[in-house]
Amino acid sequence: MPLLLNCDLGESFGAWTMGLDDEVMPFIDQANIACGFHAGDPVVMKKTLLSAKRNHVAVGAHPSYPDLAGFGRRSMNLPPVEIVAIVQYQIAALAGMAQNLGLEVSYVKPHGALYNDMMVNGHIRSAIMEAIAESHLPLAFMLQATPEADIHREEAKMFGLEVIFEAFADRCYDDNGALLSRSKAGAVHSREKMLAQVEQLKNEGSVTTVSGHRLELQADSLCVHGDNMDGVQAIQQIRQIINQ
Repeated sequence: MPLLLNCDLGESFGAWTMGLDDEVMPFIDQANIACGFHAGDPVVMKKTLLSAKRNHVAVGAHPSYPDLAGFGRRSMNLPPVEIVAIVQYQIAALAGMAQNLGLEVSYVKPHGALYNDMMVNGHIRSAIMEAIAESHLPLAFMLQATPEADIHREEAKMFGLEVIFEAFADRCYDDNGALLSRSKAGAVHSREKMLAQVEQLKNEGSVTTVSGHRLELQADSLCVHGDNMDGVQAIQQIRQIINQ
């Protein structure tokens, strides 16, 4: 299976603009579209869905904690029943708008703090999988590829879910497979290191960690960021590497 490219899109809100969605869309395979809880509004969601349709890009829901002011980057201590409900609410919003346009949402990738929290907390991960499994749509679950991938695949299987494991093009990895904290030097790769990491993921199925270790990752999709022109240009180069 070729490595796919995914990107977090539809993250503008009202008069506030985030990202270069139209420039990015032609180069990706999967669009993770914000559902209104961390970013996005009805107009932005519809515009992003139409762009995905024009470019034949698969659509995924990108739900978060209810944290519009903090862009979904702040953890919230919510009970599982509330996590299930907020994820389902956001999926339903995007899926309903997609259906109006003749599109289907095909997977779910949580955003920001909700994503980070689910990767370290099995209870949160289970609540998200429960939310997805109860959907009327056959949705896959996108999460980070780590050395625990086999365990996560078995967890998802218990909920009847297919998984999409993603790796990150521009982020440095810690030795345990987690992303190196942005508070540490070298957490975000330079262009040269990013392209080298893409080459390694494509050709060897691995990344080189912060301390120089080789870490194998079972990645199906590669997350790239399109929030500036350098990112757009990098996406073009990454697309070329993958298509070689």
